[in-house]
Amino acid sequence: MNKRTIFCRSICLVGLSGLIAVAVSGSFAEDNKPSKKLVVGFSQVGAESGWRTANTESIKSEAAKRGIDLRFSDAQQKEENQIKAIRSFIAEGVDVIAFSPVVETGFEPVLREAKKAGIPVVLSDRAVKVSDDSLYKCFLGSDFIEEGRRAANEVAKLTGGKANVAELVGTVGSAPAIDRKKGFEEVMAKYPDMKIIMSQSGDFTRAKGKEVMEAFLKAPNAKDINVLFAHNDDMALGAIQAMEEAGIKPGTDIKIVSIDGVRGAFEAMKEGKLNVTVECNPLLGPQLFDLIEAVAAGKEVPKRVVTQEGVYEQSQAAAELPKRQY
Repeated sequence: MNKRTIFCRSICLVGLSGLIAVAVSGSFAEDNKPSKKLVVGFSQVGAESGWRTANTESIKSEAAKRGIDLRFSDAQQKEENQIKAIRSFIAEGVDVIAFSPVVETGFEPVLREAKKAGIPVVLSDRAVKVSDDSLYKCFLGSDFIEEGRRAANEVAKLTGGKANVAELVGTVGSAPAIDRKKGFEEVMAKYPDMKIIMSQSGDFTRAKGKEVMEAFLKAPNAKDINVLFAHNDDMALGAIQAMEEAGIKPGTDIKIVSIDGVRGAFEAMKEGKLNVTVECNPLLGPQLFDLIEAVAAGKEVPKRVVTQEGVYEQSQAAAELPKRQY
């Protein structure tokens, strides 16, 4: 074998090893391709309040920031619309379903369908009542019972523990309405001179809050009311309008404690028309998608994640108002 043949064979071997290297490299490149875009179906309660609008914006903007394909559905405060949307997400084969349930009950059958399809479910803002809690992976939201407790403690502070309370309840059957009432009454039981003398649902909307407050003010015992407890700020703001139209000075003649911490509540406090708002943070987008991405990756997540929140009084309103993001 001459030198030329040996040299030629060496080139051939080098060339072959290069081809192998390219083939292997190509195989790794295939394996390391960016994973497909995460597809998430989200069913929102509706757009009943400033809080909900901020919550929706937080979810949509965070999904866009992370490059997530968000299939968003507005239930317009109807449970049947949410169930229909969830079934649609199942049919589409989304990676994760998330939703904020209109009410606590009635979702078990559709959640079983999601589980059978192998699609994990994350609850946002509100919880559900089911016989098997494996039907959802986790629940992110506020401690509504604690919010009710905080509201009652503020009423006690404002009135020295002597209060005839008119209560504007949230949507009947919803988790925040049930739990806020429960927490409020739990604390109120410690004060013999604090009682609820009127209670009716304002459905978490400003218009309904105004309508119900108008009815309260026409009741035979209307003059006994010295406190309004509203399950959310929007209903309180509607009630303030009703009081003013009736010649009553809100925040003075009738003390007002509400829940959410929206900008409108801080503006009302600054004007002396609302006394206290108990914060319920709607900006859940970042926390929600942290959980969704972990669930999609098959990681373990806490069953319950509670958001951090505070309580704001009139004296804090002016300084806090410029900081409010919603």
